[in-house]
Amino acid sequence: MPRIAFYTFGILRELPGHPQVQGFYDRLESVFDQVKNSDGFISRNFEPMSDSRANPRFFVKEKHKAAPATLSLWKDLESVCAFAYRGFHGEAFKTRQEWFLKPEWPTYVAWWVDDDHEPTREEASMKLEHIHDHGSSPLAFNFKKPFDASGQPVELDRQLLDMRIKSNESKLNSN
Repeated sequence: MPRIAFYTFGILRELPGHPQVQGFYDRLESVFDQVKNSDGFISRNFEPMSDSRANPRFFVKEKHKAAPATLSLWKDLESVCAFAYRGFHGEAFKTRQEWFLKPEWPTYVAWWVDDDHEPTREEASMKLEHIHDHGSSPLAFNFKKPFDASGQPVELDRQLLDMRIKSNESKLNSN
């Protein structure tokens, strides 16, 4: 069964350890715990990107400080959407301007992958560049204009999204 690959990318205002970006790093453990307990979450790769070939072209090593990125797999788009905008991640998302440069690129991209396919950082970077250059399409899309696994435009299932949000919130509140 196809899964959603979800990649996030941002460029920090300062190097890790600098007081301006410390709030971002202070929240990582809580956000990582939240994602592990989110409905529809399958797996993740949150390690820092050290290989510049794996970064999208928007990161210029000689100009920028650091570029945290995440790559995760989800059961459906509603699951990742429920995680992204609620809980600890939702709180951090609201204050991202303190830590990250104002983007002139998309900050995330989603795409469908086959069950036996593990997306790579290089693939994720190409998908982010694709949505920047061509807009949302079956190859690389966002929450505003998503596509189903067969490449057809689709809308988020609001009922399923609400169910995922409520389930995730009850898990956060029980911890």
